[in-house]
Amino acid sequence: MKGKALLDDSGPVWALGTMSGTSLDGVDAAAILTDGERVLDFGPGAYRAYSDNERGVLHGALGLWPGAPGVAAAAEVVQDAHRDLLADLPGALIGFHGQTLAHDPGGRGTHQAGDGAALAAALGRPVVWDFRSADVAAGGQGAPLAPAFHFALAGHVGARGPVVFLNLGGVGNLTWLDPACDGPFAPGAMLAFDTGPANAPLNDMMRARFGQAMDRDGALAASGMPSREVLHTFLGLPFFAAPPPKSLDRDAFAQLVAAVTGLPDADAAATLAEAAVQGVVRGLAWCPRPAGRVLVTGGGRRNRHIMARLSAELVCPVIPVEDVGLDGDLLEAQAFAFLAVRAARGLPLSGPCTTGVATPLTGGRVSCPT
Repeated sequence: MKGKALLDDSGPVWALGTMSGTSLDGVDAAAILTDGERVLDFGPGAYRAYSDNERGVLHGALGLWPGAPGVAAAAEVVQDAHRDLLADLPGALIGFHGQTLAHDPGGRGTHQAGDGAALAAALGRPVVWDFRSADVAAGGQGAPLAPAFHFALAGHVGARGPVVFLNLGGVGNLTWLDPACDGPFAPGAMLAFDTGPANAPLNDMMRARFGQAMDRDGALAASGMPSREVLHTFLGLPFFAAPPPKSLDRDAFAQLVAAVTGLPDADAAATLAEAAVQGVVRGLAWCPRPAGRVLVTGGGRRNRHIMARLSAELVCPVIPVEDVGLDGDLLEAQAFAFLAVRAARGLPLSGPCTTGVATPLTGGRVSCPT
């Protein structure tokens, strides 16, 4: 179904968005009131954690493509979790991201587990999904997709000069934006790209060594010393010298995890945390002009050690998005509610400044309940 038939006027609508991120902790859902260009109000949010068993199924499917053993089981976990979470939440339509299992722009494409048509049938509401495929097919990176939402948020919080939204999820990504520009895809309005690993390598190490989901508050990393040798090798990888746009798969830096295998626990954690920090530092060097502040979202904003290290390395304030009245736990889910409305109205989701696609491009598939 074509998106424009779903929303036949330009007025605001309550939309519900979801995110099941690369950290594999669970599913976030959030409602916002939006016309696809502005954020007018925030509605309720909710979270459904993955069980240890579900997380294991998803972890086992990482890097796999449709049809591979383990993918169907992972998709079932994603479907069940979203159905359970969304059943009682409001929203005229749903933006369903699914769970990224593999991402290879310029190669095999991008793979998000989950069937939006089946979810629409189960919930009795229209679902916008498969947000990344059109961009990748047109030669874009397929990520990041949240920048158009970040641009709208900058207006919502009254930003007056260049600002950076930094998402520290499994992978790190940033959006530099100038809210004075006339729209998110106007010349000079934005630059967005992945910065490197964020929580994923550290979470994987904690899971392997301690059976824990994360280094809570960054306590272990703060007690260790990063390996200069490992970091020197890591930061010499071609990714960091490549100009944006650029994006990453969750496990793009498997060699980094392997490199810390022989280090003591605290030093290994410190090295992985510092890799995330230095990726951001190098990423900010690509931005057109210095930002007045860096607003941090994603689970990494709760890692006190990483936040302290970013503050020490950067000249501008580094603050969690809560400090400007936003909810970092729900921001990405809110983004896909916003993108669902944009997709349904045929507005661009990505452009040269975000994914490298040649011209601003809409995307997503719309499935309505039968």
